[in-house]
Amino acid sequence: MLSTVRIVVSFLFMLHGVAALFGVLGGGFGRRGAAEPLGQWPSWWAGLIQLVGGGLILLGLFTRPAAIVCSGTMAYAYFSVHQPRAPLPIQNAGELAALYSWFFLLIAVLGAGPYAVDTLRHRLRRAPPRTRMLTRGRVPRPRAPGVPRPGAATRER
Repeated sequence: MLSTVRIVVSFLFMLHGVAALFGVLGGGFGRRGAAEPLGQWPSWWAGLIQLVGGGLILLGLFTRPAAIVCSGTMAYAYFSVHQPRAPLPIQNAGELAALYSWFFLLIAVLGAGPYAVDTLRHRLRRAPPRTRMLTRGRVPRPRAPGVPRPGAATRER
């Protein structure tokens, strides 16, 4: 379930970056169909973090560091853009920034879940080196004592 939620929310987050950087899906932050000017602080950089960070979290690659950066970006967005307008998120249109910030903080704490590139990398790293070489990452099943391996020569007495 954690992986499913991570994938869906990071995909939605990534779409905000696509809109800001390329001017599609409604355009950048309040720009109505236009992309953010290249390098403009903070909106273009926020869009870049949303696109790259959202993509990394979607894949589950470097999930914890990417989630911390995305969480910090959304916290910055909330406190610098939304909070000065009014004290509560419902009053200052900062619900998405607050939700994304808390969600990515949760992902940074809990990790990516079972369906992620990080999980696969961790499993491969934990396997003994010879096992990784022979099985290409698949861990063989243990055999009962006295049962020969398939293809092993048996000795006649």
